[in-house]
Amino acid sequence: MRARGTAATTVLALLVTGLVTGMAVADDDAVPSKADVRDARTAVRAQLDDVAGVRARLVVANQRLEASGVAAAQAAEAFNGARWRADQARDTAVQAQAGAVSAQKDVERQRDAYTDSVVTSYELAPGLTALSAVVHSDGIDMVLQRSATMENAADALDGNYDEFRAAAVVADVARDRAARAQADAERAEQDALDAKQDAQRAADAAAADAQSIAAEKADLIARLADLEHVSVKLAERRQSALEVRAARVARVAAAAAAAEEQPTAAPEPTEPAAETPTPEPTETQTPKAEPTETPTPTHTAEPTTPPAPPATPPAPKTGAQAAIAFARAQIGEPYRWGASGPSSWDCSGLTAGAWQAGGSSLPHYSVAQYEQSTPISAGELQPGDLVFWGSSNDPGSIYHVALYVGDGKIIHAPRTGRPVVEESMYYWITPNFYARP
Repeated sequence: MRARGTAATTVLALLVTGLVTGMAVADDDAVPSKADVRDARTAVRAQLDDVAGVRARLVVANQRLEASGVAAAQAAEAFNGARWRADQARDTAVQAQAGAVSAQKDVERQRDAYTDSVVTSYELAPGLTALSAVVHSDGIDMVLQRSATMENAADALDGNYDEFRAAAVVADVARDRAARAQADAERAEQDALDAKQDAQRAADAAAADAQSIAAEKADLIARLADLEHVSVKLAERRQSALEVRAARVARVAAAAAAAEEQPTAAPEPTEPAAETPTPEPTETQTPKAEPTETPTPTHTAEPTTPPAPPATPPAPKTGAQAAIAFARAQIGEPYRWGASGPSSWDCSGLTAGAWQAGGSSLPHYSVAQYEQSTPISAGELQPGDLVFWGSSNDPGSIYHVALYVGDGKIIHAPRTGRPVVEESMYYWITPNFYARP
């Protein structure tokens, strides 16, 4: 309202000044006509429309900045996913190669066994013929025994051959599996390399966007300052206050919408649901407070009782408590895509590190973290749970993850340029997936 009044007063004052100046030429024009007043009001409305247009352009600039950040986050998590799949493919290839080696050793053992059985059969052949069984036998019992020995030797020879052939077939299959696994691993490695390059390009683009958008916003705020006849510093403060207020309103609306969609109430943000209008900053200087004297503490007698023994140290934290404590200890450390500590993090690297401290292993990939956890609703959130952002209702679209710490707050590594922070889970886009490790 102050800007509107100031602009109107300025325009009307200029109009009146011009009219008064014109009185020296023609006294009949001393009183402004209705058309003059209408033109002055139109000029005021045009100026106000210009202010609204500048503010709208600032909103669009912020939206572009957010979209750029989302694109960078999606590329970073795509790299984490490709790297995770490459790790799995390498493990599969190693196991397949080990299976092929084991199968080949089994073939060699079966070949040796079959060779030995052939040699033994050859050595015993003269004594195991049907004619020898009759000629050299003392009776029918001996004939039967020799015949049975001959049949057993032949069966053993056939059995060894069958086992050798079966081992050879298994070895062939194992070699084929190992070759395919190795090819898959090589493709996964290339995919990870491509995803890494894409993530770097997206990060560079986001950084460039942030720089250009910051310059654009500075120009727009300077334009606002000129239109509102205030200093640039005050215009910046006013714009910042407007953005903070809009973010609060969005958080409250997101929390209310989430509560309506869930069977139980979703965690509310810490800000009050209803807010009183915040007065716009002015350029008046705040007077400095006069220093006050600190009273001198009076001397008290030392206690005569002996000090209590030290308390037993608390038991080490585990599970969700340990995960939250670990994440909170990283607050202030920088974001770096693909990082998993110890001094820089990305979103899934931080949650994986936190839950490793809590005694559970999570992959460094937000989609896999969701898939390997138990899905829950927003109303079921407990400290230590994971909160996810996805671009659709498909969990495969997840691109950001945070650690829920209670009271509607999360700890997470947001994006390049913002360090690990604890803030409202509704600080940004409303999350759409929740899970418990």
